[in-house]
Amino acid sequence: MRWLTLYARSRQVPASFAAVVISTALGWAFTGDGSDGSGDPRLPLLILGAGVMAASIGLSGQDLALDRTAAIRWLPRRGAHVLLAGVVVGAVLMTAQATSGWTVSVELVVRDCGGLMGLAALGAVVLGGPYAWSLPFGWLTLALFAPPATGVPMQVATWMLLPPDTAAGTWTALALSLLGTAAYAVAGPKR
Repeated sequence: MRWLTLYARSRQVPASFAAVVISTALGWAFTGDGSDGSGDPRLPLLILGAGVMAASIGLSGQDLALDRTAAIRWLPRRGAHVLLAGVVVGAVLMTAQATSGWTVSVELVVRDCGGLMGLAALGAVVLGGPYAWSLPFGWLTLALFAPPATGVPMQVATWMLLPPDTAAGTWTALALSLLGTAAYAVAGPKR
């Protein structure tokens, strides 16, 4: 159990969790009673994006050379880290929904958390742990400011905002989640 505590501290999990809770609380405070944005996915998406970006700081350790020489198998730990971070970010948002007047579908939260965490993991592989947040941030910005999705390419670009039963949104999120998690589990963060 001691290794789990040390791992969590080295990956800044307590600070990340605090940032996830604070960003969710601030988002809830902006909605007031929850009647303003009912059904609009933009605010929950911003909250999920902020949570994923906060969780992405833990995708690399303090010393990459030390991580690479460790006598433990990193593949399952890295994969579990990405999956658990996505679950925690989604669970915090769903808990806030249960205590407020929000109406956010579970399918939307699961899809967007999975896709965004996959993007963060892919960002850690391609850009390094300190910059893992940049891929979810960039795609989130694109989705929020892009024109309404009319064709399949625009649906892929704005997958986060599409209804949960849209095939293009679901497949894009699934592909990003699987690709990012697998790449991070196998390769780890960039040096």
